[in-house]
Amino acid sequence: MIHVFAFYLFAALVVCSGALTILSRNPVHSVLWLILAFFNAAGLMVLLGAEFIAMLLVIVYVGAVAVLFLFVVMMLDIDFAELRAGFVDYLPFGMLIALVLLAEIVLGIGIWSAGPIELAQRAAPVNPELSNIQAIGGLLYTRYIFLFEAAGIILLVAMIGAIVLTHRARGGVRGQNIARQNRRRPEEAIRNVNQPVGQGVEL
Repeated sequence: MIHVFAFYLFAALVVCSGALTILSRNPVHSVLWLILAFFNAAGLMVLLGAEFIAMLLVIVYVGAVAVLFLFVVMMLDIDFAELRAGFVDYLPFGMLIALVLLAEIVLGIGIWSAGPIELAQRAAPVNPELSNIQAIGGLLYTRYIFLFEAAGIILLVAMIGAIVLTHRARGGVRGQNIARQNRRRPEEAIRNVNQPVGQGVEL
């Protein structure tokens, strides 16, 4: 009984927070509602026994993506009046896209349910003695090891590209010369002056 109550609670909160993410007029509030939707979706994953996906939702989406969205929205100079005016103009187009997505979801569910394959055969066989995280780790590092390494290389190249693009040479900026700083001796950095009393220091 408690599992059914928790499922409907998390599901209702996901739906409500998702709707408020779209309907909220303040982009900062929309990001906060999106974070709440991620947390409740993680709760649903825990109820399904997919604790690995739940941790991914919390760590990756909430801890990185949603916080990045929040910082970007807060740093941008957004004209809220212009956003409210454009919302009405694009409402018919948005409703059309929503109807198309709804039709695709209904069609996908219908095809999934009408197939001749039994429900028990639609999932990959998993050893019941292994946890969800152990099963996923075993697949990632054995069967999909090359794809996993390729994804890591792509992320590494993207990170290096972002650093190169942001670390461009700009004029009028004094750069740091590490080798020159290491070669400097104490007598080059410190000057002892016997300053008379009552006189200022000449630089």
